Amino acid sequence: MAAMLIGRAFKSAKNSHLVLRSRSFCTTSAAREPDSDGQSSDSSSSSFTFDKENEKPIFVKAPNARRNNDSDSVTMPTSFMTGSIVGKRFYKKVTTREADDGNGWTVMLDYRTLKTPSKRPLKLRSLALAKAIAIEWEYQLTEGIRPFTMPLMKLACTALERVPLTRSKIIEHLSRKLHQDLVFFRAPEDDDLTTDVHDVQVERIDPLLQWVESEFGVKPKLYSSIFGGKQDDKLVKAVEDLLTKTNDGELASIDALEASAHSVVIALGIFCGKLQIDDAIQLIRLEEDLQVDKWGLVEGGHDIDIADLKVQISAATVFLALSREN
Repeated sequence: MAAMLIGRAFKSAKNSHLVLRSRSFCTTSAAREPDSDGQSSDSSSSSFTFDKENEKPIFVKAPNARRNNDSDSVTMPTSFMTGSIVGKRFYKKVTTREADDGNGWTVMLDYRTLKTPSKRPLKLRSLALAKAIAIEWEYQLTEGIRPFTMPLMKLACTALERVPLTRSKIIEHLSRKLHQDLVFFRAPEDDDLTTDVHDVQVERIDPLLQWVESEFGVKPKLYSSIFGGKQDDKLVKAVEDLLTKTNDGELASIDALEASAHSVVIALGIFCGKLQIDDAIQLIRLEEDLQVDKWGLVEGGHDIDIADLKVQISAATVFLALSREN
């Protein structure tokens, strides 16, 4: 269902196919500093919020509450961010509108303003992203709100709340992961059991490695250990410099892509426009797909893994693209 929602959300928001534009600090164009998003602490009249401390049921509105009463609100438990079903659908209409300060866009559930877990307005960079998240809420079922079908909403909350507070730690984490990157692993060529894997890696991954060398000016090192190795400090520094120039939405997307792909390089390939969604998924699943071709697909196992990977990679890529629109 989440895959269907992502597809419909993006089609409705953009009415066109996804083509990621490379950021200006990739070598395709001149560097520029990321925009700073203003945040408003103003609590609008009616709001949809999350409560970090209380895991209480959802209260749609207090008895005799009036629509124009500033105290009207809907409080959600923090289990929203963990994927649990958080209660029945309590709203009828989902809309978008410009933020009160004119800086960004918000999502409305009936007359309530959607808010983040810390009760800040969910202020989005683009109307397209706001419409995409609105569609995630629109397609929730009457019998239950299912956060696991709203990956764009989760990424938006991450970009607004987690990234600003932990930006340096996220970049440090991604820098460490670079040494264990999936695309730097190379199966032994002289082993009969792995020769076919090696040949496919050379064919499909080497073009990406050549792009890394061209983009960052350093040739990456390959290794056969599943525990990884150590890349040149110059390459690590170049990647860190690129990550530092990202805005919060972009860094949230890159972090999510790396977590699903087990590859900083694949995440940056999508970010810089070198890879599209299908390209990335093929590289991520390269070795496992070879095993499936040889031994067959396990229903209820491989097929679910493939579907989940498509949702995670697609959601982060769509969020990245829509976060760049104004």
